[in-house]
Amino acid sequence: MVKALNAIRLGGKELLPLIEGGKGIAVTSGASSGPWAAAGGVGTVSAVNADSYDENGQIIPQIYYGRTRRERHEELVRYAIDGGVEQVRRAYETSRGLGAININVLWEMGGAQRVLQGVLEKTRELVHGVTCGAGMPYKLAEICAGYGVHYYPIVSSGRAFRALWKRAYNKFSGYLGAVVYEDPWRAGGHNGLSNSEDPNIPEDPYPRVVQLRQTMRDAGCPEVPIIMAGGVWFLREWQDWVDNPELGPIAFQFGTRPLVTRESPIPEKWKRMLMTLKDGDVLLHKFSPTGFYSSAIKNRFLNALVGRSNRQIAYSTQNVGEHDTLLTDGSRRKFYVTKSDEQQAQAWIAQGFTEAMKTPDNTLVFVTTECRDEIRKDQADCMGCLSQCQFSNWADNEKNSTGRKTDPRSFCIQKTLQDVAHGKSLEDNLVFAGHNAYRFAEDPFYSNGFVPTVKQLVDRILTGD
Repeated sequence: MVKALNAIRLGGKELLPLIEGGKGIAVTSGASSGPWAAAGGVGTVSAVNADSYDENGQIIPQIYYGRTRRERHEELVRYAIDGGVEQVRRAYETSRGLGAININVLWEMGGAQRVLQGVLEKTRELVHGVTCGAGMPYKLAEICAGYGVHYYPIVSSGRAFRALWKRAYNKFSGYLGAVVYEDPWRAGGHNGLSNSEDPNIPEDPYPRVVQLRQTMRDAGCPEVPIIMAGGVWFLREWQDWVDNPELGPIAFQFGTRPLVTRESPIPEKWKRMLMTLKDGDVLLHKFSPTGFYSSAIKNRFLNALVGRSNRQIAYSTQNVGEHDTLLTDGSRRKFYVTKSDEQQAQAWIAQGFTEAMKTPDNTLVFVTTECRDEIRKDQADCMGCLSQCQFSNWADNEKNSTGRKTDPRSFCIQKTLQDVAHGKSLEDNLVFAGHNAYRFAEDPFYSNGFVPTVKQLVDRILTGD
């Protein structure tokens, strides 16, 4: 027998402690978050470039016409606000006012504050709270308090919460709805691994969450719930966390599991693929142009990034030390490399990886001509979807630039996430997923390809399974 999961107080409202995790670029839409809220929990609408619709109800393709990056960035912000507002309204209508609707934003997305304020300006009466991570969102509390909604910061350690609290959140403590602990080794999408943590050695979340609770008690918010996110599948596996005085009030967030529901807007082929994964099919990697680690399904796209990064050597512009061997890629450019690296480079060139592309770290990566041309086109087409982008060197500042070289080891994240969300190749695009995704294939609930409704999934979760 599993313990009964009772409602807890989240942001001043009694709710089931079941949270739908927010997934950006049209993946967590009003279609799924509305039913989740109707079941009594917190449905989460992603405001990261959500879909909007024309007068016929058709999705409006996010096509950019601006001649400059700044002009395209302004188009992106308008798309994001329009889509976020539309999805919140659809979610609220579907929820019938039950449960709660949160919106999810990434603090490091391009125009994050403008998008958040633009969506809340038109939906504040419909939105319960704002879930926000991917960076240190110091201004989140102030913005949410200004619109009378609660804020749910995402952190991966007590240390991160302490910094947020001391600098900003203590001034708006009444609007702190909950703190989301997102396990950096198990959650899908972007993760908050610090430089002192080993990506290959997952840590037990329990002592980390205990530390977070102690930090919150020291700060004077001991009863604000903590939401455990990342690695949650069966609630029966988390029984020691429920009604645990050391942890205090706890809720659970499900990010990957709601992808396979009838209401989930992802393409059917994506749902079917998720149900065939095996343990180890999700890779924690650092190719994202954000600079953060992230977790995605191993496919041709990720394998190509791994291969590209492996075909990498250091170079110097002068004959210095061991970098005494001249290498040319057939152009007038000349690089000094070590003798062994020159031999390796020639082997790659013979395999068809004829183009040497510079990185910001004074290394060269070797790619095909086709790959080089695609990289350069994607960099030129940048629409500023991030506050700072390593791939294109865009930054949301007066210079529209990070001041660093573009990094060909990364990719255009906006392009690939838009493509996969709207039916394009699952092999040639980034497909985010949590590390528990393999459990679809092992869980008898999904036997014979069964795809539940959101309500059926929530009911199942409440049984402990």
